[in-house]
Amino acid sequence: MKLSSQNPELRFERNADGTLVTMAPTGKISGNREARAITYVSIWVQENDLGEVFSSSTGFKLPNSAVRSPDVAFIAKDRLPLGWDEGEDEFFNLAPDFVIEIRSKTDSLDVLKNKMEEYRENGVKLGWLIDRHNRQALVYRQDASITTYPPDAILNGENVIPGFTLALNILL
Repeated sequence: MKLSSQNPELRFERNADGTLVTMAPTGKISGNREARAITYVSIWVQENDLGEVFSSSTGFKLPNSAVRSPDVAFIAKDRLPLGWDEGEDEFFNLAPDFVIEIRSKTDSLDVLKNKMEEYRENGVKLGWLIDRHNRQALVYRQDASITTYPPDAILNGENVIPGFTLALNILL
């Protein structure tokens, strides 16, 4: 947290082994798609009082000690720590319920796939990996299933964000 606050121009993630990964800023298209995803998820979550949505600036300390910052993260209302929005600004000490990672031009697909597996192994119930380069989405579930969807698919929040749907092509 201290390193991040002293270097506001940089984004960091920490691997489970303690090594730091500097995250490059995204380009205009990836940034736009991230903003779209946050907007659509946030509106649904707020209108249905389901919990809270967080941007890629939010750090999550996972049970394996990695610190990750997904492009979009959701925590269900009943899992939000008491007083989470009071006091010092610090990382969450939990895995989100739902994450979205949007592949930018600098992202390796294999690295992102490994990150999605790490999220799942650490308690994330549902994850969407939006692969703009291959025009598809890979959906990761807690039961270890992974489903690949074509660009004309309608993704949904399943039992994690009930009733939420989004046309994949909005994020491609």
